[in-house]
Amino acid sequence: MRIYEGSPRQDFEEVFRSIGLFIDQRAMRDIMLVEAPDGFIVQGLVATGAAGGTWSDSMGQVSKETLTFLDDDIARFMEEALERRGRSEPPPESGVSGYYEQAFRVIGRYMDEQRPRDTFFFEQDGAFVIRLLMGGQAGSKHVLAEFTRDDIAEMVARGPTYRHGDTASGSTAKA
Repeated sequence: MRIYEGSPRQDFEEVFRSIGLFIDQRAMRDIMLVEAPDGFIVQGLVATGAAGGTWSDSMGQVSKETLTFLDDDIARFMEEALERRGRSEPPPESGVSGYYEQAFRVIGRYMDEQRPRDTFFFEQDGAFVIRLLMGGQAGSKHVLAEFTRDDIAEMVARGPTYRHGDTASGSTAKA
């Protein structure tokens, strides 16, 4: 997906926020996200078959699910999210807290500040490792950043200050 070649509203913050909401609705976890030329590939674990008669049946089975989000899908997600927020509606009922919508939004904000050419990241127990392809006069190189669960919580808590014109990064990423 060519984030910076589209409309001014197409940034990682909004794109990832929209994908995060979809992931929350699916109750996925341990997410991996890869940027592709025409969108994103998302892979995560989903519990299926929960609620049976025995203890092992009630736990369900965990399976890996891989989804491809094309540019048109993401545009639709973003429009739906904007409409929902414009009407002050809560997110669709999914029984989850919206962790990925919030986490992906702040990760996207960090990435918008970096302006990478390409991105890949994965999540483990609420922490994220991000690989960004950065371009410069000396050529392209990959840069790594890590955000712990606490880093994400702090970035989410600082979110309202960004909406009021504060543009200071304050990132706790570890390069």
